[in-house]
Formats: sequence, structure tokens, C-alpha cells
Amino acid sequence: MEAPQKKRSVVQRFLDWVEKVGNKLPHPVFVFIFLSLITIIVSEIVYRAGVTVDFFDAKANEQTSIQAVSLMNPEGLRYIFNSATSNFTGFAPMGTVLVTMLGVGVAEWSGMIGSALRKLISKVPHSLLTMVIVFAGIISNIASDAGYVVVVPLGAIMFAGARRHPIAGLAAAFAGVSGGFSANLLFGPTDALLSGITNAALQAAGNPYEVAITSNWYFLIVSTIFLTIVGTLITEKVVEPHLGDYHGDFEEHEAEELTVQEEKGLSRAGWTLLISLIVTFILVNPWFGPLHEIDPETGEKTLQPFMNTGILFLVFLLFSVPGVVYGKTTGKINSSFDIVEAMTEGMRSMSGFIVMAFFASQLIAYFSHTNLGIILASTGAEFLKARNISGIPLIIAFILFSAFINLFIGSASAKWAILAPIFVPMFIAINLSPEMTQMAYRVADSSTNIISPLMNYFAMILVFMQRYDKKSGIGTLISTMLPYSMAFLVCWTILLLIWYSLNLPLGPGAPVTLSMIRSLMVYM
Repeated sequence: MEAPQKKRSVVQRFLDWVEKVGNKLPHPVFVFIFLSLITIIVSEIVYRAGVTVDFFDAKANEQTSIQAVSLMNPEGLRYIFNSATSNFTGFAPMGTVLVTMLGVGVAEWSGMIGSALRKLISKVPHSLLTMVIVFAGIISNIASDAGYVVVVPLGAIMFAGARRHPIAGLAAAFAGVSGGFSANLLFGPTDALLSGITNAALQAAGNPYEVAITSNWYFLIVSTIFLTIVGTLITEKVVEPHLGDYHGDFEEHEAEELTVQEEKGLSRAGWTLLISLIVTFILVNPWFGPLHEIDPETGEKTLQPFMNTGILFLVFLLFSVPGVVYGKTTGKINSSFDIVEAMTEGMRSMSGFIVMAFFASQLIAYFSHTNLGIILASTGAEFLKARNISGIPLIIAFILFSAFINLFIGSASAKWAILAPIFVPMFIAINLSPEMTQMAYRVADSSTNIISPLMNYFAMILVFMQRYDKKSGIGTLISTMLPYSMAFLVCWTILLLIWYSLNLPLGPGAPVTLSMIRSLMVYM
């Protein structure tokens, strides 16, 4: 007699519906083609309507007037044909994914990753595995976009090795890397970029106030811990039960004890990694490190170019070199041909992503070229400004609006360059500090990254998911990530409002209200 099936909750039935509807769509490649065609048609309609928006672009530090660019006139058709190759080769994730996967391919083919994960899983308590993956995802954003290519697939592998659903591990890691993009224990390139745009918006408004790179640091530290807990609960209480049992293939060797040679290989690879990290520290140290550059604008040393792009080559080295040492020790790598074979295998696994990336890059390029995202953001911001909302309702409305816009414009800095000149002065008028406005934007920007098909790495995550379930489609990915997105948006917003109500500083010398500054000045 078969056991009765457990009744699925309302949330699970809703996610089933989202997945079912989403997966009725054709292959993701054709979804991107279809959305590209819609963008082409809409661009012509908006262009014919003569829609024009005026706004101050804080990134360019100039007043700008734009209108929709049609892709259905001769100039637009020339753009479609002439830019197709450059759209593809210039697609941001291409370099990130392919360079990183060369190194990861060596580490994976040699067996180093499998052995390291088996050892790690035996050491990490089962109850803490989810938390470790979400936390690793969140703090990985200090290394630019490398977390997408490294932490997300490793999350799936670690769950598979622990006999848990690998897609749940992938989802937990993706939620940390992308949903928690604006949280970290350290401040990094994103903080510098956004605070620079905020200061440009203040200068344009004639306000001498300046926002520091550390302006959100205290809140980001608390957010890292908070989102780790939220992400863990969503994974274990919502996502894993929704996914059910995994019926794919687990590799049997994942449960075996490490051999003497594997232990020796891991030891040597570990020492190699340590030496590599010491050399890296020498290269990036702020006193004489050659990887520091002189910023032409400030004249000061900066590591930002390395953190933005150079770190990807470092990730390649940190995987490939220890991988070769491990392979040499265990006998898996015996010649240069084996090393090249390992890299080739890594590239082979990304063939599906490369195909999908061609069409995804066209859609994202069309949306940017037609100015539809900017028009939507600027028009919506002016509409919200005209509603005369204030206080907490305004903060909530701003967060919801920014989260919605994030579905259409992937770049955090591009959106903030449009929104900051409107909302920073607007929030100052109701006594909210620029640091508070910037943090509210960051909460919104991060929360909906994981459900936007226009997000640069969305196609790549879908390819990773299809490794474990070939039937996975856009509906599967969105239905899996939707609980994280909504939970992060709601819980993170509540945390920010509590922070605001308690009048706590967001960072060193960074208040939530301007009256807090005035009080400190009077006290001094």
C-alpha cells in the first residue's frame, strides 16, 4: 500500500504554478529571441510616440535629454546586424565565466574539488551546511563577479555530496551571491562606485555634503549575518521541501573515504594555495604592491581596476595551480596534454552557456541601446516624486520602485546614476540622509537580481541548473528563486526601517537622518 502524499502548502502550490507556467515557454534561447523581438517593436512604438525624458546623469555629471531609439528604422536595423558580434564578445559574463572555468576545469578534472568537498562535508555539521553556503555567497561579492562562477556551482556540488538536492544548494549560493550583493563584512568596489555617484548627485544639487565609501558599513555587516539566516531558513523551510527528493545521479565516490594519495594531494595543493595567497598579498599590499595603480583623478593609489577585472585571472591561478599540483600527486595529471584536456573539459561544460549567451547578450544590448530602461526609470521616478509621499511610506515606495526597475536594468551603477539626482535631494528635503537613501536603493537593487532574466548571469545560472535537471527552464529557476527574492526584499526592508526608527548610524559618521548630524554639531 502506497503512503499518502503529503498535502502541499499554498506557497508550494503557487511555486508549482509559477514553474509550470514558466516551463511552458519554449527553450530559453527562444525566450530571449522572443523578448528581443518585443523590445524591437516597443522601441518603435515609444519612438513614434515621441517620448522624451530630461534627467541629470550623476555618473556622467551632466544634464541629459534622451528619447527612445527605434530598432525598426534603417539605422536601427544596421545596429542589429552590425553590433551582433560585439554584443556577444563584449557580454560581461563571457570573460568572467570562461577565464574562471579554465582554472576551475583543471581543479575539477584533476579531482581536487571533489576530494576537497568530501573532506569539507565530513567536517562541516549537516545543520550548518546551508548557512555556510549562503554566507560564502554573500562575502564572495568582494571578489567582483567571481562568486557567480565559483560559489554557485560549488553550492550544488556540496549539496549533492551531502545527499541533498543539488538545485537547493545552487539556489542558496545564488541567493547569497546575487540577492545579497549589497551585504558584506568589508566595503569594496560597489561601495566606492555608488558613493561616488551619490556625491555627484549632491554636487549637482549644490549641496557640499559628502558620503564616504564606508557610509553603509555598519548596516552591511549586520545585513550579512541577517541575510545568511534568512537565506538558510528559506532554503530549508521553503525551497528544499518544494523541490522534493532528487532522483538524479550522485557519484558514488563522493561518500568514500579519501585515499592516502588524495590526502597527500590535498595537503600539497593546500600549501600551494597558501603560498599563492602570500604572493598575492605581496602584489596587492598598499605600500609597495605593483598591482596598485595611481588614480588619474585623485592622484592616490587604488586597487579598484584589479578588483574589477584582474581578480578573475587570480581566481584562475588559485584553482589551476593547486589543481595541477594535486593531479601530479595523485597521478591524474602526467603531462602538459592532461592539463590542456582538463581546461578543454571545463570549456566543454560551458558550451550550452555560450549558445544561450549569444541571444541573451542581444536582448540586453537592445534594451540598453533603445533607452527603454532609462525612460522607464526616469518617468517612474518623476511620477513617484509628484505623489508627495514622505517618511516611512516614501522609503517603502522607493524600495519597491527600485526593485521593480531592477528587473529591467541590470547595472546597479547605471540605475543609481539616474535615480540618485532625483531621490537624494528629495529625501534630504524630508530630513533623510544621503546615506539612508543610498542604502534603501541597495536593498532594493539586490533583492530582485535573482529573478530578472535581464540579469547578466541569469543564463549562466540556468545552464548550471540544467546540469542536474535537464528539463529545468526559466520557470524552474524563477520559481526556485522567488521565495528568496521576496523574503530578502521584505525582511531587509523591515531591518532598514527598524534601523531608521532607532536612529542608528549606517556607518562611521553616517546617520540616517540629517537632524542627527545637526545634533552632533550642536553637541560638539
